[in-house]
Amino acid sequence: MLRPIPQYLWTTILLGLTLGIMVEACRAEESANRQEGALEKETTIPLGDIRGRIDHLAIDVPRQRLYVAELGNDTVGVVDLKERKAVRTVTGLKEPQGIAYVPASDTVYIANAGDGSVRLFRGADLTPAGQIALGSDADNVRVNEDGSHVFVGFGDGALAVIDATTQRTVAEIPLKAHPESFRLERSGPRIFVNVPDAHVITVVDRASNKEIASWQTENLRANFPLALDDSGHVLAVFRHPAKVGVFQANDGRLLSSFDTCGDSDDVFVDAKRHRLYVICGEGFIDTFAQDGDVFHRIARLATVGGARTGFFSPDTDRLYLAVRATLGHPASIWVLRPVP
Repeated sequence: MLRPIPQYLWTTILLGLTLGIMVEACRAEESANRQEGALEKETTIPLGDIRGRIDHLAIDVPRQRLYVAELGNDTVGVVDLKERKAVRTVTGLKEPQGIAYVPASDTVYIANAGDGSVRLFRGADLTPAGQIALGSDADNVRVNEDGSHVFVGFGDGALAVIDATTQRTVAEIPLKAHPESFRLERSGPRIFVNVPDAHVITVVDRASNKEIASWQTENLRANFPLALDDSGHVLAVFRHPAKVGVFQANDGRLLSSFDTCGDSDDVFVDAKRHRLYVICGEGFIDTFAQDGDVFHRIARLATVGGARTGFFSPDTDRLYLAVRATLGHPASIWVLRPVP
């Protein structure tokens, strides 16, 4: 016959369970605090009376300047990172989206969605230095290692190749639809291009200026951000569903995919720490640690809804987040320091 458990034992059991729950809660809070610590906000730099969407960023390391494509304002903001303040606004643009700084010629290239042009500004004073007409929807901008050529995605599906010396378009590489983010590999001639409307990642050969491969993304859709790591991975971030796809660069094989935050528009590799930073308009930055072909999330930093673009600079070892103006949040740049 089973005897009833004495009241004092019930009390002891309940006390033990309560203490166990409290300990687990404390551990969870400590874990969350450690995860938040993967990126620490160093400072906030106000951008002034800037309204609307903010798109991509670029950096001039020697001058410690950050260039901010203020698409909704038809301007580009110039931020002095040393003084931690906005020092100038470039006006007269048409929905600036992509932006790049070319040290070899001391020139800023600004791609405009509104009129399909690429505007050039040179030197410390950002003197207007020309305009290149591409047709429509000029978007992401990339520069090769020696600064001799600038690549711009545009239109219904093409990459323009611009000679940085003559400032002329020397080739147009056709694609299946409008290109979003693309990256040039450092150790070879390939360009990896996200083409979300065609549900593919396209591989282009820079030597021939032709498409050499096209990888279907299957049930992963809306691939906007893209990055390359030193392990031969193409890292594409999808919005539907919100996942990161890890593709083998040599053959396009999908090695793995894992969940991330929603509405991402920028992703960056931190080679020093073997990390991946995914910036999301949902209001988060996810940080993933890399171990070979495997990535696991170590942090989720709360930001501001709609803040989905940024720039990671290995030279300054900082992640710069573009925060658009919202109710109660003026437009600004968050300067985030990776730790440790």
